[in-house]
Parts: sequence; C-alpha cells; structure tokens
Amino acid sequence: MKNVTLIFPGQGAQYVGMGSDLLNYASAKKVFDTAREALDFDITELMFNGPEEQLKLTEFTQPAIVTHSIALLEVLKEKLNERGVGIKQVLGHSVGEYSALVAAGSISLTDALRAVNKRGQFMQSATPEGVGAMYAILRVPSEKIDEACAAVSNESEKVMCANYNEPTQTVISGHAAACERAVEWLKENYEGKQMAMPLKVSAPFHSSLMLPAEENLRGYLAKIEIKPNTIDYIANINAKRFAAGTSSESIEQNLVNQVSGSVLWSQSISSLSADDTFIEVGPGKVLTGLNKKINKDFSTFTMDKNLEGLTEFLNANNL
Repeated sequence: MKNVTLIFPGQGAQYVGMGSDLLNYASAKKVFDTAREALDFDITELMFNGPEEQLKLTEFTQPAIVTHSIALLEVLKEKLNERGVGIKQVLGHSVGEYSALVAAGSISLTDALRAVNKRGQFMQSATPEGVGAMYAILRVPSEKIDEACAAVSNESEKVMCANYNEPTQTVISGHAAACERAVEWLKENYEGKQMAMPLKVSAPFHSSLMLPAEENLRGYLAKIEIKPNTIDYIANINAKRFAAGTSSESIEQNLVNQVSGSVLWSQSISSLSADDTFIEVGPGKVLTGLNKKINKDFSTFTMDKNLEGLTEFLNANNL
C-alpha cells in the first residue's frame, strides 16, 4: 500500500457542529482539551454550538479549522498506523498550512492555534472595512486574470490573484475599486463564458493590503518554536516541496510570505502524481472538489462527518 497525501482545508469550510461527531474518540477529545487550554475562549463550544456569526469571524474561524483538522488527524493516524499506512506528504490551503505543519511535526498544536488566532486578528485589522474586496472568477484562465489585474492596478489601488484554486476558479483580492475594474476588464477582453462572484469576506486576504498583517505575524512567529519538518510539505507561496528536515527559518518565512502572497493551490496539487492517494483532513470537502477539477484521475477521500471517507478509503484499498 502506498503512503497517503494529506490535504488540509482553509477558511470557508467551517460550520456550526464541526467536530462534534468526534467526541467518542479519546485522541480527538485530547485535541479539544488542548485547544481550550491554548486559547482564552472556549473554541470547542463555538465549533459545536456557534453562534454561526461569531464562528465566521476570522480570528475564531482559523483556530476552529485547525482544531477540527488536527482532531481528525489524530483519529486518522490511529487507523493508518493499525494498517501500516504512512504519510507521504502534507499541504494545506491558506490557514490549512498550519494544520499541515502540525501534522509534519514542525509546530505544536498549542503554538499553531495561538498563531492562527493572532493571524486572524492581524488580517482583520490590516485594512479598514469596505476598502478591500474579493471576487471568485470562474471559467477564465488564470493567465488572463493575471493580465486583468496588472492592467487595472495602479499605485494607489491594486488587485491581484489571491487563490489559484483550480484551472477554472481563481480568486482576486485587493482594493474594492480595482477588483471591480478587473471584473469589467475581463468582460471586455475575454470572449469566453465567465462569471464573477463577490465573496462575503471581512478583509481582502492574500493581497498587498495584508502587508501590515504580514509584518505583525513575522514578529509573533519569531517568538514561538518552529522545528524542521519530519514529513515533506508543499508550501502555498511557491508550490515547492520542502523535504523533511527543512530549516525552521525557511518554514517561518513561507508562513510570513503567505499572508500577502497568493495561494498556489492548483499549482501545488498539479505538481503531485496522479498515483497519489489523497485524504482531506478537516471540515467539508472543498479540496476534494478542487482535486477533481485539477486532475480527474486523482483519488481523494474526505474525513469529515462520521469518518465516512475514511471507511471508503480503507475499503477501496482492501485495508
């Protein structure tokens, strides 16, 4: 049996009730206990019972997603270890990269939770409300969207590609006016079918407007322990593989650069082998859907909701 690739979701995958089906697993309960002790609020109460509006706030969303992902990971590792299945590599989408680095042994769960809580606060406060915006652009090649962003940006108002999610879905982010100009530019300069959907977000993530958050996070990460990874991981910022034993300085720099840099998800997944087996570890199945769009031959299983995907994975591989 080949080793598996673990992928960890990011913001937007959260929902009220996330993780409540794991309370019968001692390893997951230990994660929940650690999370409550790490933060100055009860993250599990918010995950299990809401309210939804509070869970959607970035500073709470990010630690909730990491908590859920690592609780699932601990259950998954038990099942994989029982069957002699190893973890080949890990990667996560935006804040999911912190979950991936916990899985890779680079950051403790406590430090990761505190870091993403701060990261959410820094990102939220980086720009005044209403200044920025994000749009999902569908059915347009990313190269054309890059061209649109370059064409409409100027010194005072900028827009850039924030998330390269899959070949027909790219998210742009930046000043609201520049985002609107990019959408109009595409209507005038791209003849194919297209759709632009404004996203309900509290800040223009992964854009140059996040530079203040980036600097604040740099200072915070310098205070926590980041170890060389024990499992290969692929970084958002450049879609490069960082082999086990990568220096803590390199890992820290990747996390800093990620705040205002683009999430190269499509490029990261495309760099992997179609022979790899993927397990999405975290709330929802967004990444599973993206994998199908990136390469229809990828075999991806989801862990969320009563571990149904894990059962499918074990059965599919006769484990």
